[in-house]
Amino acid sequence: VQLQASGGGLVQAGGSLRLSCAASGRGAFSRSAMGWFRQTPGKEREFVASINWNSGSTDYAESVKGRFIISRDLAKNTVSLQMNSLKPEDTAVYYCASAPPWARTFREKRSYNYWGQGTQVTVSS
Repeated sequence: VQLQASGGGLVQAGGSLRLSCAASGRGAFSRSAMGWFRQTPGKEREFVASINWNSGSTDYAESVKGRFIISRDLAKNTVSLQMNSLKPEDTAVYYCASAPPWARTFREKRSYNYWGQGTQVTVSS
């Protein structure tokens, strides 16, 4: 499975960006959820949001709740992250990830077995 993330960039505080992640390859359609994580230098990669691939139910980190929206397109096999009201502290490399069918919790990195290459998001103050 290959995950290709796109949509990062530079934006001013208060602005918006939309990240997308496309899954391809053998097994690309078999998963329990997809998620977004982010990482800044010297820090652990942290959970941002996840979406259950079957039910569509979503989960968000407290720091982004009410500002970010995760969604999926079953036909295109993609997951997106709409980021609104961006803050400088949202600056990070954002990674998409895919969890295998047997995963049941989606806030932990260990639940995911495939990762995208990361896309940089920079929010200026």
